[in-house]
Parts: sequence; structure tokens; C-alpha cells
Amino acid sequence: MPVLQIETQFDQGFQGRLVTSRAQVAIGSGADALAPYDMLLGALASCFYATFLDIVEKKRLTLQSASVRVSGEKRAEVPTTLSWVKVELTVHGASDSAGMESAAELAGKYCSIYHTLSQVADMSTVVEFAD
Repeated sequence: MPVLQIETQFDQGFQGRLVTSRAQVAIGSGADALAPYDMLLGALASCFYATFLDIVEKKRLTLQSASVRVSGEKRAEVPTTLSWVKVELTVHGASDSAGMESAAELAGKYCSIYHTLSQVADMSTVVEFAD
């Protein structure tokens, strides 16, 4: 397996950049920066959707577009891990709604970030359809 690597660079305080070989993003507490849990939930959404698309392709299903919304709640006690996470997938122009629901269920099973978070949080997935 390939080795994954990122770098973070910080100025004084919590203002910095996340740097990869493909892109950079501002991180920190500022208005135009991502906070740690923004990145974590974003990583979950993108991993879940990439896995979902792989399954959709294998099932030979089609869709026009989709969006993924992720919400979660942190525990009050330290360490403040997530107590629950909800992944909401909205599919536009689905060729087969039952097939899409099955693909979303499998995406939750095979997405490595979903699986990792499920070790500390109660995970749920909701699929909605729009024309």
C-alpha cells in the first residue's frame, strides 16, 4: 500500500495550511479556514461518496448528481470523540432507488473512514431522492 503523507505549516497561533502533493487548504480558527472536525467530517463525506460511486458503477446504476451532508455531536467528556454521526446522501436523477439505497449501505460498510469513526460513534445513513 502507498504511504500517505500531508504536512501542516503554522504561523503563530492556530493559523496554518494543510499541504498535500495535490492541494493546499487553510486550517485554523479563522473565518476562511477549516477546523479539525470540519476536515474529519469532510474526509468522511468524500470517502463515503467515492466508495458509493464505485459501487454504483459496479451495479451499472446511473445518477445525475448527488450531495452528502454529514453531521455529528461531540461528547462533553474528554476525550471529546464523536458520540454520533449521521450521513445524509441526496441523489438526483437516480436510475434505481432500491439499487442506490443498497449502494449507500455498502458504502457505509466499505468506506474506511466510516468504519474508523464507527469505532467511537453511533453511525447512521439516510438516503433521499430528488428529481
